[in-house]
Amino acid sequence: MFPEIDKEKTGDRIRFFMELRGLTVKDVCKALSLGCVQAVYKWMDGVNLPSLDNIYCLSILFQVPIDAMVCGKATSVRKEHTDICTKRVFGYYKKIRNHAAA
Repeated sequence: MFPEIDKEKTGDRIRFFMELRGLTVKDVCKALSLGCVQAVYKWMDGVNLPSLDNIYCLSILFQVPIDAMVCGKATSVRKEHTDICTKRVFGYYKKIRNHAAA
């Protein structure tokens, strides 16, 4: 079976990292020099995927590896473990960021 990217999960991750970094759709459009906001909304809704160039730029903008953003449709124990660890790390990050802002 040919591996596929899960557009919906990848879109959820893009939304998650935008929220984590405090970025708006307009901020992402400006950083990636996109013509309109609809492309970003389509990524977040799982309708379309960003191009490889845009995925690379997003990974730099969000300061995360590409693997943390792109989700495959195949499930495995390792993938589930990675997802749990990623959520835990970013949960700690949010707590630290919120504590530092207070």
